[in-house]
Amino acid sequence: GLSMEFPTVNKVLEEVDSPINGKIRVVKSLGYGTYIQVNNLTQSGGVVYEVWRSTLRKISRYPLTINNSLILGLGGGSAAKLVKKFWPEAKITGIDIDPIMIELGKKYLGLDKLEIKTEIEDAKKYLLAITHQPLTFRYDLILVDTYLGDKFPKELEREDFLLRIKKLLAAEGVAVFNRLYYGEKRPEAMRFGAKLEKVFARVDYVFPEANLMFICSY
Repeated sequence: GLSMEFPTVNKVLEEVDSPINGKIRVVKSLGYGTYIQVNNLTQSGGVVYEVWRSTLRKISRYPLTINNSLILGLGGGSAAKLVKKFWPEAKITGIDIDPIMIELGKKYLGLDKLEIKTEIEDAKKYLLAITHQPLTFRYDLILVDTYLGDKFPKELEREDFLLRIKKLLAAEGVAVFNRLYYGEKRPEAMRFGAKLEKVFARVDYVFPEANLMFICSY
C-alpha cells in the first residue's frame, strides 16, 4: 500500500563552525520554519520559539509591567522576539557568548529588526560585572537560556549566581530558567529546581515539549 508519510523537507541554508558552539546549522523546514541547530538540537526558532511562546504567554497574564528585560543566552533571538510581541514597550538587553549565533539570528530569524541591546559576553562574567556595581535599575523579566548545545554551564547552577540573578530582579519581577527535560536531563533539571527553591520564594514548574521551564519570583 501507499504510505501517506509527508516528505521531511529540510533544507540546510547555512552551516558554520563556531569555536564556541561547534557546528551550527540553519535549517528551513516545512513544519517548523527556519531554525538554528547545534548538535541536532534546536537552539533558536522552531520548537524553541514554541517553548518560549507558551511560557511567556502564561506570564503575560500576570499583573506585571515589563519595562526592562534581560536575556542571558540570546542565541538567535527567539525569546527576545516574543518579549517584544507580548510587551512591545519593553527594553531588552541580550547577552550571548557566541557572536556567530547572534549574526545568524540577524540574518535568518529577524533579530536585526528588534531594537535590542546586545552584548557578546559570557553570562557568568556579565553577571559578576553587573552585580559588582551599584544597580541603577532592576529587571522586570529575566530569561535564562544558557545552553551550549545540550550542556547547561555548571557554574550558572551555583547558588551564588542564582542569588546574583535574583539581585537583578525587580521586587515584582519574574525570572525564567529553561532546562531540557528528557532522559538523564530530567533528574538534572529537578535538582536544579530544588536549588531555585532555596533562592526564590516561588518557583512554578511548566512543562512545554521536552523542556522544563522554571518561573521564579521573590
